Amino acid sequence: MSNAREPSLLYANRILTSKSNTPNGEVSPLTTFHYIQAPSTPHIVSATYSGGSIVQGHLIGTLKENALRMVYHHVNDKGEVMTGRCTSTPEVLEDGRLRLHESWEWTSGGVGKGESVVEEIEGGQAAEEKR
Repeated sequence: MSNAREPSLLYANRILTSKSNTPNGEVSPLTTFHYIQAPSTPHIVSATYSGGSIVQGHLIGTLKENALRMVYHHVNDKGEVMTGRCTSTPEVLEDGRLRLHESWEWTSGGVGKGESVVEEIEGGQAAEEKR
């Protein structure tokens, strides 16, 4: 199956989960990201996320030169507010699913930098967006 989605709307309505993360990160395979990208503002991407030690989180960023540069914040299961910034580089898998290779850094609540990979779950596209 190929990805019939326009490249400018690559993130729209995708559901992803963590495949790997460095130990100082809080995202885990139990964390699910729900991405939003509106046709009227395709250069802006946002998502909500939760699961594992993350109670609720949000991210927002802009697309530039095939990378998503974003900031994120979440509340963890200890009640702590955590913030950071991340650059994600997309990879479209053979089956059309999306994989993001991420370099991130805590800006408040955590210490250090890390690398992670999140990947679209099987069937991880909103039903109304399937082609």
